[in-house]
Amino acid sequence: MPPGNMLTAEIRAEIQRLAGDGPNRLEQCQRQAVAWSAAQADRFAALMRADSDEEADVLVRRAVLGCAPLGLVSGAWLQWFSAPGNADDPVVLRVLAVYATDVGVGRPRASRGSAFLAMLDRLRLAARAAPTSTIALEQRVADQAFSLPALLLAMSRHCDEFRPEILGADLCLRTVGLLPALAMVAKVMPAVADWDSLDFGAARAAGEPAAVELCRAAVADFLADRPAAAVRLAAGFRWALAALRDWHEALYAELAAARNPAFEMAELLRLRGSEGAIYHRKYRIAGKTLADWLTECRSDPLPLLNALAGSRLVRPGHSSASPLITWLIGEGGPMFRIFDAADLAVIRRWIDALPTEQPSTSAQQLPPSSSLFDQATVDSTVEDGSTPADLREAYHLLQARAHTSALHRYAVAYARGWLGRARYGMDRGDMPLPAVRPVAGLRPWLAQQHDRHAKEFEETAEDAVSTRQELIDSTVQLAPLTLIDGTWLQGFTDYEQASSEFGFPLFDTYWDELGNGEARLNHPLIYRELLVEMGVRLPPTASREFARWPGFREQSFALPVYWLCIGRFPRTFLPELLGLNLAMELSGVGGSYRRAHISLAAHGFSTRFVDVHNTIDNVATGHAAWAADAIDTYLFSGPGSPDSRAGQREWDRIRVGYRSLNPPQGWRAKLTGRRAMRRGASASEATR
Repeated sequence: MPPGNMLTAEIRAEIQRLAGDGPNRLEQCQRQAVAWSAAQADRFAALMRADSDEEADVLVRRAVLGCAPLGLVSGAWLQWFSAPGNADDPVVLRVLAVYATDVGVGRPRASRGSAFLAMLDRLRLAARAAPTSTIALEQRVADQAFSLPALLLAMSRHCDEFRPEILGADLCLRTVGLLPALAMVAKVMPAVADWDSLDFGAARAAGEPAAVELCRAAVADFLADRPAAAVRLAAGFRWALAALRDWHEALYAELAAARNPAFEMAELLRLRGSEGAIYHRKYRIAGKTLADWLTECRSDPLPLLNALAGSRLVRPGHSSASPLITWLIGEGGPMFRIFDAADLAVIRRWIDALPTEQPSTSAQQLPPSSSLFDQATVDSTVEDGSTPADLREAYHLLQARAHTSALHRYAVAYARGWLGRARYGMDRGDMPLPAVRPVAGLRPWLAQQHDRHAKEFEETAEDAVSTRQELIDSTVQLAPLTLIDGTWLQGFTDYEQASSEFGFPLFDTYWDELGNGEARLNHPLIYRELLVEMGVRLPPTASREFARWPGFREQSFALPVYWLCIGRFPRTFLPELLGLNLAMELSGVGGSYRRAHISLAAHGFSTRFVDVHNTIDNVATGHAAWAADAIDTYLFSGPGSPDSRAGQREWDRIRVGYRSLNPPQGWRAKLTGRRAMRRGASASEATR
């Protein structure tokens, strides 16, 4: 994905082109979307009055594949709506609640996209659908089917630029609900899918609010605070509806054309012609070699289609007696196994549909494909930007999801440097994670660590109370860290990460840290309430004023900047992030949270923040347990078995991540970190 001003300008131009100058009142926009969806559902349903079961299967297959690029990423356009700097914004929390339903928070492979993939699998169409990006390789999907989801995903990576438009588009899709082409499929195959999950606006489970209602509430709150954004939000709605209309018109034309078996046969010849053009130079049809025919059919398959229909290879109306089936592509023939079962079904259907009294046929033209970027040349050049001058500037700049090349290089180098320091002397010091992964998994080890924390607390409980000034100072100095609680997990809001086998508990943890969509449970907001009790009112976390607030010491930004850096790279630093997450979620349970409770209570301050963490981070059913389970799942599904060399390398990286929460402070360790940081800076371009 090319970031930068050029891409955002092209996206804005495309939105304006399709959105036009329609209504800005959302009520009117929603009425139009509802009316369009209902009318198109009826129109597609009428198309399904097929003459045969084979024809119905063709329509189902093409409708489902045509909707796959959008259906497989259902809701993904909201993946970066939250960021470290806005994680306490009530509107962002509302949107995050919508997104949590989309990814099926708390369960693996439970996203709306996963439900679509399950339907593809039941219909035996999933060969090129997992991972999701491989759907782009599926030649049976028209280019235009990618325009809307591609633009939505591009906007999601530049959320700061397109927040109103994303919300408008989201409201449009939730209002439309089940795509009209899929509504056609649902009528004839009600058991083939979880249709509520494929309906953008529906609730995922009984008793839950509908997603469209959650979206409307988020939009209302967004506009209440930002009335000037109403025009842009409406434009996003109109753009999405126009894109849906254009795409469904093309899809309807494709399905209508596909009712004629000659259409799919012509398409098959066009798609496969290049593969066979270098062969079959001796076999001739109608005075021309088959190789020449195949070369020509890349651009126009009709002449070859008509030549085949009139040749001795085809017995019109009788595929089972046609040499094309029994000899040329049959067992022992020169084209044996060139076509798969789906291709053979297309060929048989075409032959059987040929009139016995007429040895030729004419095929319809394939509908023209289109794509937003067909004719556009996207400039991938980005402003390099400047490297942060100090930790405070880095903290401020890293609050947003987007970044310049310079900030990207800084983040990679800083993370590698910090991890290099954590790796120094790892097996010579007090390292709780053993050198070899426990055979029984991490749960028993987790219980042992909890008991150790509890014992240490009991031994030092009488010394737990800090002075009032010490308590306030430590609380203030922890604010840059605590007010971005969960930031190390920000990368797990990515759609596929959020519902993966080892990623779903990490997104669930992030979701908890931010209060499950409710401001009253949001950890950064709870911490701010504690600071206010102490007489400390800080600027907004994402502001430059916060980073430059004179009450913070420079060192108070060192660990937060590490969180902000490493959290941007959930794939590059996945093992280290798993280890860091375990260290974070275990760090206070049974010990330091209880000490903090005693000190806060002794001076009359609320203990809510530490009490909440001591419960939700518990080692039985809480975040610490989820962290351990995520590591176990990753090691069993990652490269090699857990006890192989590859598995040991991953375990070593997890241990480094665990230690990175509190790396060694000696000068040798810091020197090692600086060297790793320099190496990371030189290699950062390869980390994208």
